[in-house]
Amino acid sequence: MAQMEAKQTGQITIEQLGYKQELKRSLSFLDLLIYGLVFMVPIAPFGIYGYVAEGSKGMVALAYLIGMIGMIFTALSYARMSEAFPIAGSVYSYAQRGINEHVGFIAGWVILLDYIFVPALLYLVSAAALADIVPQIPIYVWLVLFIGINTVINILGIEITARANKIIVILELIVLAIFVVTGIIAVAKGVNGAQFSFKPLYDPHHFSMGMVMGAVSIAVLSFLGFDAISTLAEETKGGKKSIGKAIVFSLLTVGVLFIIQTWVAALIWPDYTTFKNADVAFYQIAEIAGGSWLKWTTILATAFSWGIANALVAQAAISRILYSMGRDRKLPKILSKVHPEFQTPYVSTIIVAVISLIVTTVFASQIDKLASLVNFGALTAFLFLHVSVINYFLRKQGSKDYLNHLLFPLIGLVIIGYVWYSLDPLSKKLGLIWLAIGLVYLLFLKFTNKDSSFGDELQ
Repeated sequence: MAQMEAKQTGQITIEQLGYKQELKRSLSFLDLLIYGLVFMVPIAPFGIYGYVAEGSKGMVALAYLIGMIGMIFTALSYARMSEAFPIAGSVYSYAQRGINEHVGFIAGWVILLDYIFVPALLYLVSAAALADIVPQIPIYVWLVLFIGINTVINILGIEITARANKIIVILELIVLAIFVVTGIIAVAKGVNGAQFSFKPLYDPHHFSMGMVMGAVSIAVLSFLGFDAISTLAEETKGGKKSIGKAIVFSLLTVGVLFIIQTWVAALIWPDYTTFKNADVAFYQIAEIAGGSWLKWTTILATAFSWGIANALVAQAAISRILYSMGRDRKLPKILSKVHPEFQTPYVSTIIVAVISLIVTTVFASQIDKLASLVNFGALTAFLFLHVSVINYFLRKQGSKDYLNHLLFPLIGLVIIGYVWYSLDPLSKKLGLIWLAIGLVYLLFLKFTNKDSSFGDELQ
């Protein structure tokens, strides 16, 4: 009955999907757009520039351009599914209804690998940077401080998070503008032998698709987060299309910013083989362009944008997925508890904080392994997403819109599949272990009758 009504009106509400409106609807399109920008971090290449430059043999701008193009098709698939199912849960909810509930659980399980470890990764990178600057303060002090601040803000309400996001993204854009302007001036003056060139975008002497795609598999880490906007579907007041629009616009905006800043950086330091340390390559470039003040400005901006801004929205996103899976009894029901005053999933938020503390302790000296897990989780979930679009619209709904419901998701599936294939062996090994654990847990739910069936509702 609910689906018949939805088809007649063209609108699907959360109630028609079998849920109650518990979270507070207060976010505008601008809030969603800023949320996506903060999650992706406009200055994200600062932290991984050296690795992308080395992997792409200097064609770092090309790596980000290809990454953006590939992610656009994924963003379009998120837009299609967020319009069809305007609920929290992201790819978990989309695969659950686009294919079936068991595939949905596995999709949710792998996206947990991305979201639940992202805050810990961000906290570690930021705390390590600050500990290097102020060695007198132990790294664990920074970790507890970052986690504590973000947890309180997220529990107080999504509007508080949104206001914090606006302030943070403005500061990040100011730092980025300072670097770009200073960098362009340095190029014009020929500092460090810099001169304008298209080589950061295409160097025919070193180009090979396999090599560039290997670099893209690293650069794609900077784009992860645009999909998190979909977790706020039950807290937006802008209509069912606002989620999809915000996803696409935030991705395009940040992609252009990534290309500009990495192009300028590559011009200032054209010989990518001479970095003293790939971890701090961008800060070396900033020092060449503007001196020590610019170097320290970019270091501090990276530390606080990752440790506060990015981790803040990451924690908000994963708490919504845990809330959604708890509501469906795919995870403990207590995860779906909503704060009576602030209308936020406070239990899930606190759980994410506790997990972040544990994970940062375990992976304190293994940041590379943690990053590998994040990449595997995100890319695997994207594959589930594209298949969900094709299966839901073509098979279940009988759509004839082959452009949006077949061609675009198919292109996205191929591109993401190629990037997934280009992941390092460690990513795949650890990721498949996580996937196996999820399958065992799913069987446990089935054989203990704890897997609440959505049967008729999901067909």
